[in-house]
Amino acid sequence: MPSRAASHPGPHAESVEKTHSWWRVMCLTGVDYFSTLGYQPAIAAVAAGLLSPLATIVLVLLTLFGALPVYRRVARESFRGEGSISMLERLLPWWGGKLFVLVLLGFAATDFMITITLSAADATAHAVENPFAPAWFEGNEVLITLVFVGLLAAVFLRGFKEAISIAVVLVAVFLLLNAVVIVVSFFHIGADFTVVDDWWGALTAQHSNPVLMVGIALLVFPKLALGLSGFETGVAVMPQIRGGARDTEANPEGRIRGAQRLLTTAALIMSAFLITSSIVTTFLIPQEEFQAGGEANGRALAYLAHAYLGDGFGTLYDVSTICILWFAGASAMAGLLNLVPRYLPRYGMAPQWARAVRPLVLVFTVIAFAITIAFQADVDAQGGAYATGVLVLITSASVAVTLSALHKQQRKRTVGFAVIALVFVYTTIVNVVERPDGVRIAALFILGILVVSLVSRVQRSFQLRATSVELDEVAEQFVTADSDQHGSVHVIAHEPDEGSEDEYRRKLHDERRDSGIPARAPVVFLEVHPGDSSNFEEDLVVRGVIRHGYRVLQVNSGNVPNTTAAVLLAIRDLTGVVPGIYFEWTEGNPLSNMFRFLITGTGEVAPVTREVLRRAETDRARRPDVHVS
Repeated sequence: MPSRAASHPGPHAESVEKTHSWWRVMCLTGVDYFSTLGYQPAIAAVAAGLLSPLATIVLVLLTLFGALPVYRRVARESFRGEGSISMLERLLPWWGGKLFVLVLLGFAATDFMITITLSAADATAHAVENPFAPAWFEGNEVLITLVFVGLLAAVFLRGFKEAISIAVVLVAVFLLLNAVVIVVSFFHIGADFTVVDDWWGALTAQHSNPVLMVGIALLVFPKLALGLSGFETGVAVMPQIRGGARDTEANPEGRIRGAQRLLTTAALIMSAFLITSSIVTTFLIPQEEFQAGGEANGRALAYLAHAYLGDGFGTLYDVSTICILWFAGASAMAGLLNLVPRYLPRYGMAPQWARAVRPLVLVFTVIAFAITIAFQADVDAQGGAYATGVLVLITSASVAVTLSALHKQQRKRTVGFAVIALVFVYTTIVNVVERPDGVRIAALFILGILVVSLVSRVQRSFQLRATSVELDEVAEQFVTADSDQHGSVHVIAHEPDEGSEDEYRRKLHDERRDSGIPARAPVVFLEVHPGDSSNFEEDLVVRGVIRHGYRVLQVNSGNVPNTTAAVLLAIRDLTGVVPGIYFEWTEGNPLSNMFRFLITGTGEVAPVTREVLRRAETDRARRPDVHVS
């Protein structure tokens, strides 16, 4: 049977046509990560007030000594672009693991979808606030945001070949302009050092105890969590990174090193900009301007660009910010196009068209339109949901690397990652308590994924689930010998008990007697040994063995009837002879057997096998025969 392994075109296809240097790929994830400079300093000022620089330093420390080590390990252990969710999937098998992954996918969908809508809404805010903006922009924020989302969708509908080149230009220009604004702002601070004295005087008047200052900064830094965005997309874009000459599929060392350089460089650049931008905006912008309706609300560095470099440069800065905020959604869309085709169809929890880019882009665009309209393109209203998605994914990653280190008996790393995980758990809980709207939105995504997944899995229950079927050399010899010498292949479905010689002898005797297998016709037993029944799609390897003188085909799978049907079709395609299979009727209540089939992959094996074959092969003459006695 030809392979039907999950694959899709686009930025995260399993086979990428062209890869790029790690620094160019960094710009792809950087359009999300670095674009937060457009609004992060203002968020820090609102959350921490005069303590903004200190709270930002706490955030930077958590970035460099928390999130960065976690994701460097994720890059090493999940190098196919599946992120930390893949690590948890391997560490938590069976249905419990699948449900946990689906919940995480709900939070990931929240993170990525809100990234698209929030970034587009913030791009609109920068456009509306520009002094040269047309008057009709005011009051049409929702329409403008929808246009930005639609343009992003158009990029993906057309293709993604030029996305990295666009990202490189946008990131380079945006960071350069931010550097100019920050350097000029420091010159103004140096020229009038009284702003520092004023800040310090106001700060000590509010908080006379230095220890209390640190404590407050530790308490408010969860509100700055948006500054941690970009790490999950950083590992999601790993398939785009050019590897080394000695890279192998099992150990792409060059690609892993490139991804770790990407993560480290991005974190260092962002940390420097976060600290410096927090200092200049706190020293130079009056606190009331950060509040709702203020000129620096959501656009602190843009405020400084207009104030100190004129409206011409300020407009250039606004245009750059608008472009990178708009394109920040590209990184998020790429993450969605990476996650959905890799997980849901393989779980049987999405239709096959979910592997294709264009239908998914249209679905995600419609959802983004709905979110934009529901939130009226309000940046502040979407901030809680965005922070929740970011923090849950980082927390899950820290838990995943902790479990990985524990599994590998790395005690010091286990303790270190456990401490990081506890910090992120605390941060997530604080964020959820203060901004529960993020959990509500995530709950809608999770509920939608679970409901659609359940319906899809039931509807697809009679599909062939094998992505590929491979018979080993011995198994091939068994079936080809029968087809060549006798022109037929008789297969007896067998569920082994104690595996004794007497068990095989009695099974063969009963089937010859009850099913009418000719006395001289050779037979081969087929045994499906239990696997993870929560898996929907599998690569099957059929092994040929001799048990007590009887020929046996053995295969591991979590689903008996669908696997049986796939093996029969593989035998037909290999030998050119349509095989026949012989079953015994399953005992028990038909209704309970139906639920057993859906959950454990067993139940009414014979009739389900026949139905799977009927749907897979419409030509009756080429369909394997199913006999039940």
